[in-house]
Amino acid sequence: MLVQGESYRTVWLSKEDQEVVWVIDQRQLPFRFVKEALLNVHDIKRAITDMHVRGAGCIGATAGFGMYLATLEASRSNDFEKSLQYSAGILRNTRPTAVNLTWAIERQLKEISGENEIDDKIEVAKRTGKAIADEDVIACQQIGQHGLPIIKNLLKKKGRGPVNILTHCNAGWLAFVDHGSATAPIYAAHNEGIPVHVWVDETRPRNQGARLTAWELYQNGVPHTVITDNAGGYLMQNGQVDLVITGTDRTTHTGDVANKIGTYLKALAAKDNKIPFYVALPSSTFDWKINDGVKKIPIEIRDATEVTHIHGERNGEECMVRLIPDGSKAINHAFDVTPARLVTGLVTERGICNASETEIHQMFPEKL
Repeated sequence: MLVQGESYRTVWLSKEDQEVVWVIDQRQLPFRFVKEALLNVHDIKRAITDMHVRGAGCIGATAGFGMYLATLEASRSNDFEKSLQYSAGILRNTRPTAVNLTWAIERQLKEISGENEIDDKIEVAKRTGKAIADEDVIACQQIGQHGLPIIKNLLKKKGRGPVNILTHCNAGWLAFVDHGSATAPIYAAHNEGIPVHVWVDETRPRNQGARLTAWELYQNGVPHTVITDNAGGYLMQNGQVDLVITGTDRTTHTGDVANKIGTYLKALAAKDNKIPFYVALPSSTFDWKINDGVKKIPIEIRDATEVTHIHGERNGEECMVRLIPDGSKAINHAFDVTPARLVTGLVTERGICNASETEIHQMFPEKL
């Protein structure tokens, strides 16, 4: 996607030095556009844990490249396999909810184990890291094409534009390697000249909607308006929302959806107002083992300062501002789970299906 007219991915292997992984440091947006070089496993760990990178697909791709860097480190150790497994453990423990992380690590370990020579292990890890990133791009492009008819049909039903779409958090290209999941149909519609307008939740805490979704939509010329998190229900009641579409950090094979805290409330409001609620995701975000998301998906609890403080800009300088009284406690659940019954459909790289175990497995029969 575009940044000041230039095309970027969120994570990529350096062309000049194949032992350097570059990422966009998303903590700096929207005030500064900063590219950051990651040189080793601990750099990758810090980038994921401290949310230099975030979003299911982007975390998975970064972890995939991290495992490549792990093979380089292991090749300089006394015990390649022990070092590799140690690095895999470090990366696994960075973020508990996003399933793409573990998926990418396990895929790398499987591919690496198929080679005998260390040089071959390094090469296959590099190739697999690139493949994970490239496949993420292709999947998101396909999600866009499969989701595009939803927007076209809504425009036809309305008779005139724009189609008003509400999204929550950032499931845009910054959350993946390119295109995004929830935003992919929006970008596809915009590129075809279909009039769309996006309601962007600010998404407290961390404000990924206001800081990231709004920034990338602006960079790519998509009309949008930033709203408070709690305004979504009001807009739905008053006929100003035609479609809700979000991303997900983990979706069970039975259709329960874990996403940024507040998604469940948007789904409830959409259900009450008879507004379609879609979730867009590549197949790498499915959890094929857990069958009850509400009870079994691990919910990350992050540092309470993300709730007690807000990050912004004043007089051209970035600053942190405290919001609550000294002595007041805060808790920061990062995700909630939307039960399958509230989801109109899942938009995947293979098409759209109901959020049910039967239809998900029909879409991905190889997972049975």
